[in-house]
Amino acid sequence: MGLLSDLQFIDNPVVMGREDRYETIEIRVDSVLESWRLSLFSYEWVRPDGQIKALEELPPGEQPKRSAVEDTLKSQKPLEKPVLGIGLLENVEIGSGRAIFLTLAAHGCKTLPVHIPKSNLKEFKPFIAG
Repeated sequence: MGLLSDLQFIDNPVVMGREDRYETIEIRVDSVLESWRLSLFSYEWVRPDGQIKALEELPPGEQPKRSAVEDTLKSQKPLEKPVLGIGLLENVEIGSGRAIFLTLAAHGCKTLPVHIPKSNLKEFKPFIAG
């Protein structure tokens, strides 16, 4: 698995001080990615065929974010857990940690720990790993 063999995660700063409002769950990356493709922002990272774009295909503003995640993977430092929610169109939205989530998905990661609002736990049941 290469870069993914010893992944470590830390809590996202977005949830700090608000831990009572968030739940950490392990999600299936493929099912979350399929739902997120309905997002208004998915075109920046995902090709029309559903594949995640290579670094050089990303918009200029997104390339440094992807590179930073790649550097963190290489250095084996912990990554922040992405924060997911449910959008207005009832699809998954990636609030914080989008580059982390999508870079790991591009590397073939099958499951990931993420933070979700406790109020969205019911909506996330279909995405929970295991």
